[in-house]
Amino acid sequence: MNGRWLGLLVFALIWVVACLLLARWQWDRAQEAGGSLQNLAYAIQWPLFGGFGVFLWFRLRRLEAQKQATDQEQAPEPEPLPEPAPVPVRRPVAQVEEPDDELAAYNRMLAQLNGRDQG
Repeated sequence: MNGRWLGLLVFALIWVVACLLLARWQWDRAQEAGGSLQNLAYAIQWPLFGGFGVFLWFRLRRLEAQKQATDQEQAPEPEPLPEPAPVPVRRPVAQVEEPDDELAAYNRMLAQLNGRDQG
């Protein structure tokens, strides 16, 4: 039992004790001279609230155990890797005489970079 469930158990126990104390208080109020049927109904209702808290604690524990059992039974299958996309084939660009030497050098550098990226 991990810390989370231990904390929930402590909370459930505190809840039950508080509900029983409130039920006793309402019972005593119903027995007094100013008590009414409403106090008697609350005296019956508070233990039911406490029992519901205990029920919820057991229900959460059972659901968590079922979830863990299901997770252990169904080990996830590895997903198949997607097919790689085809790489388009690029043909070398025909060398064109450039009238400007600086522009020609720049275009040669771009062609080399493009060839290096494709290779």
